[in-house]
Amino acid sequence: MDLTEKTLSRREIYDGRIVHLHVDEVELPDGSRSVREIIDHCPCVAVVALDEQDRVLTVTQYRYAFGRELLEIPAGKLEPGEDPVTGALRELREETGAVPGQLLPMGVYLGSPGCLGEELHLFLARDLQMAEAQPDEDEFLEMARVPFEEMVHRIMSGEITDGKTIAAVLKAKLLLDL
Repeated sequence: MDLTEKTLSRREIYDGRIVHLHVDEVELPDGSRSVREIIDHCPCVAVVALDEQDRVLTVTQYRYAFGRELLEIPAGKLEPGEDPVTGALRELREETGAVPGQLLPMGVYLGSPGCLGEELHLFLARDLQMAEAQPDEDEFLEMARVPFEEMVHRIMSGEITDGKTIAAVLKAKLLLDL
């Protein structure tokens, strides 16, 4: 069975600096019609960076959409044409000052594929050399080091709720337990 939905029309709603919103009328596989509200976002990267004591480099930042601070792994959007490895190295360095000797790709995470067109490339970084962090002008971060097993516990207890952090840390746990 072909599950493809065919775009019949598109209405552009908003074209912003970070997101683009459009509403599409689609034809469903059975020939009926429906509406899809889609937020397009550029590709992103996120990095689980482990220091020599198996602590995860984390950043806490205020997330306006939720009205609170969230503990997360370093992450950010790719520049136009930038490959994910280069972007991961850049974001990790900007947010934490870390430069890894080893960077292992852990796949792509789709955070909310029903309405959000964003691919998030996940990485595991090890053998870190530390330099000075250089966050973006509009980025206010508090960096910390959290023991890896504590991160897993905080995820499983529901204390850490950021999707990319959950996915990347649990993927890293499976990779490291092999």
